[in-house]
Amino acid sequence: MGSADMSFIPPAEALPLDELVTPTAHGIASRILAKAAGGNVTLFAFDAGQGLTEHTSPFEAFVVTLHGRLTLTIGGTAADATPGTIVRMPAGVPHALEAVEATRMLLVMLRD
Repeated sequence: MGSADMSFIPPAEALPLDELVTPTAHGIASRILAKAAGGNVTLFAFDAGQGLTEHTSPFEAFVVTLHGRLTLTIGGTAADATPGTIVRMPAGVPHALEAVEATRMLLVMLRD
């Protein structure tokens, strides 16, 4: 895989996160910012009331809340994710997400 395949935003530029994904009314929008063999970084915009139903992933993941508020349920434990917080979602543990209000977040997924 060449370096052009590994990243989806240009190098050495300060990019405003708010402009990198366009929110969808009553929906979820996402944009992969970088992808490599070791993991990826995806920017999400959730409208209020939207979310992801419970699922598992074989990879360790981190949610960084930029704006809004999320309720993450990880292994049956709820975490209130507000701007400036990071939440770890361990590999193999069921998790779900609900946007309490319109929210933007970064998902960082790490692969072995």
